[in-house]
Amino acid sequence: MKTSKTEGKASIPEVLKLSEALHYQKDSVVSHTTIDKKNGTVTLFAFDEDQGLSEHTAPFDAMVYIVDGKVEITISGKAFHLEKGEMIIMPANEPHAVKAIKKFKMLLIMIKS
Repeated sequence: MKTSKTEGKASIPEVLKLSEALHYQKDSVVSHTTIDKKNGTVTLFAFDEDQGLSEHTAPFDAMVYIVDGKVEITISGKAFHLEKGEMIIMPANEPHAVKAIKKFKMLLIMIKS
């Protein structure tokens, strides 16, 4: 992924294609955080088929945008099926899990304030 960071400052602006910014790896979940600030983070994930994140909670609201593929996201016991171009909000303190139906990429934007 092409990013340039300077300590304590924003990344140098450049155009990236999210669908090409992070590559799938066999039987793995790969992630890269592009913004990491006290008020929030932006992280790109690539999940191989059948990979996922077990149920957990986070103390902040998060938005998930599907860049590629298909995923099942379960929030408080309710399953949602999303595909490329769709998004969902995961509310703070609600249990959620992620499972790749097909390999997929997602952008996770977490707001901490």
